[in-house]
Amino acid sequence: MHFASIRIITEDVARIVDFYERATGLTAKRYTDDFAEFMMSGGTLALGSTRTVRGLGERAPRPAANQSVIVEFRVADVDGEYERLKEFDVEIVHEPTTQPWGNRSLLFKDPDGNLVNFFTPVTPDALERAEQQAAVAKA
Repeated sequence: MHFASIRIITEDVARIVDFYERATGLTAKRYTDDFAEFMMSGGTLALGSTRTVRGLGERAPRPAANQSVIVEFRVADVDGEYERLKEFDVEIVHEPTTQPWGNRSLLFKDPDGNLVNFFTPVTPDALERAEQQAAVAKA
C-alpha cells in the first residue's frame, strides 16, 4: 500500500489554496474552481470544494469542522518558518517548541480552522526517523 493524499473539503477553494501557497511556498495545480493539489514527496495535499462530495448526501464531510486531524509538513527550519509566517495573518496556536519525541514544532490554523504543524526533527532519534521515512518514500 502507498499513502497517496489527504483532502481538505472547504467552501472556498481559492482562499485555502492561496493560504497554503503562502504558507508552504509551493504552487498548487488548480484543476478546476473546485479542486487543487499540492504534490510533494511523501504525498499530496488535495483541496476540494463541498461540490466535489455533494453526492455523499448526509455522509459528506463538513467543511471547517475538523477536530481531530493535523496537517503536517517537515521543514528545514521551523523557527525561520515561524518568523516568515508572522509576516501575514496566521493564527498561531503554539510557537516553536521542541516536543518530547524530538521534533521542533509550530502549530497554526488554516482559514478553515484546520491545525497545521510545521516541524523540524532536531534530536538524533527524530533525525533517524526522518531518514527512515525518506528511505520508505523512495522504495
